[in-house]
Amino acid sequence: MTNARSRQISKAVIPAAGLGTRFLPATKATPKEMLPVVDKPAIQYVVEEAASAGLTDVLMITGRNKRPLEDHFDRAYELEEQLARKGDQAKLDRVRESSELATMHYVRQGDPKGLGHAVLCAEPHVADQPFAVLLGDDLIDPRDPLLAKMIEIQSELGGSVVALIEVDPALAHLYGCASVRPAEYHGPHGVDQDVVRITDLVEKPAPGEAPSNFAVIGRYVLDPSVFDVLRETEPGKNGEIQLTDALRVLAQRTPGRGGPVHGVIFRGRRYDTGDKGDYLRAIVRLACEREDLGPEFRAWLKEFVGSGELDGPIEPF
Repeated sequence: MTNARSRQISKAVIPAAGLGTRFLPATKATPKEMLPVVDKPAIQYVVEEAASAGLTDVLMITGRNKRPLEDHFDRAYELEEQLARKGDQAKLDRVRESSELATMHYVRQGDPKGLGHAVLCAEPHVADQPFAVLLGDDLIDPRDPLLAKMIEIQSELGGSVVALIEVDPALAHLYGCASVRPAEYHGPHGVDQDVVRITDLVEKPAPGEAPSNFAVIGRYVLDPSVFDVLRETEPGKNGEIQLTDALRVLAQRTPGRGGPVHGVIFRGRRYDTGDKGDYLRAIVRLACEREDLGPEFRAWLKEFVGSGELDGPIEPF
């Protein structure tokens, strides 16, 4: 397979087949991707990010009980008609917003064989074009256009590009971690120190054995040669096919054979909705920054924190 350098990227893949067991019982009948973050489901933020980066063709990898995802990004004619009759244009625009973001496609993963397998399910749709993968647990603030930068780097350097963050070394075992060296990539303002060459990747290394404290987060721009590698990748952690293992192979290849793999060290605003605590913090942070909600909500939050209610024993509901 030829290297995808300089080919236009237009397709995004969003794996959304997980069961969301960390949020039970809320996710017993509702996909975790549909849990609201303020007043939009988490998955809408991800599709908005893809669309803002110019990716107007979105493939969602789903599973059983994920029909609400399709409904959310479809037209709701009865609701729209009712809002139109009431003359409520503001709500009508909000309802239509999700169905106008991108051209949406869906395919079921079937067997839950991990992220690598989910990405492999996208091959018939993606074919031989480079593409982006966005994981729904990571929400990236639109003021920090990480994906657009990754697409630009992939266009110039070829191969694949992975988003990285610096984490506490004591927590590195919770992530996929990368060995890196300088890439000497020249951005608009000279050498961009946040663009690195990845030489190795390890999925959730044993405590104390991580190659670095640069952890992979849920944004990727991938060369289509990753599909060939994924087909040959044996199950790794938890018996799943790991995307990290396939990228490790590509990181050791030369241009023209699917390599190299570069990393972008992200230092912007990221909202982690992967567990209950981080999900709640994401809601508070985003609500505080909203022009329509922020002033009143921040005032209440300051009053609540200063009231001393948080100092006493926590009573169960």
